Amino acid sequence: MADTTQQLLEKTQAAAQTVKQLATQLQDSAGQLADAAGVAAHSASGGAIDPFVFRLAIFMLAVFVGYYVVWSVTPALHTPLMSVTNAISSVIVVGALLSVGVDAASDAGDGPLWAKGFGFVALILASVNIFGGFLVTERMLAMYKKKG
Repeated sequence: MADTTQQLLEKTQAAAQTVKQLATQLQDSAGQLADAAGVAAHSASGGAIDPFVFRLAIFMLAVFVGYYVVWSVTPALHTPLMSVTNAISSVIVVGALLSVGVDAASDAGDGPLWAKGFGFVALILASVNIFGGFLVTERMLAMYKKKG
């Protein structure tokens, strides 16, 4: 039993390390892509557009697109979308728990204090989002039940 537990722990740590490496590679790739897009805009405009301004414009565009997408959802689709949001928040909770307290999440031991603080804040906000999502989903589903 102890060997099985130890093997399971080693496999879990190896999987966590692999996920960490993949996340780092993805983050590096996204950063390189954003840098390349900023440099391309800077070059195409003859140096008139700063890469920071380009990234800020993309962020603002994403805010407006997100706003209009969310507010154009029909009420019939609200409940399924809320369920998906709860699923995403549960993934955030897992990541926040890893950030807050699991020793296998970092090679350096406990990790920096600010990472634990942000993890705790993410845990609280995602938990509130999940709880509120379940309340809203229950209320929406209650609207479709027959009264009697």
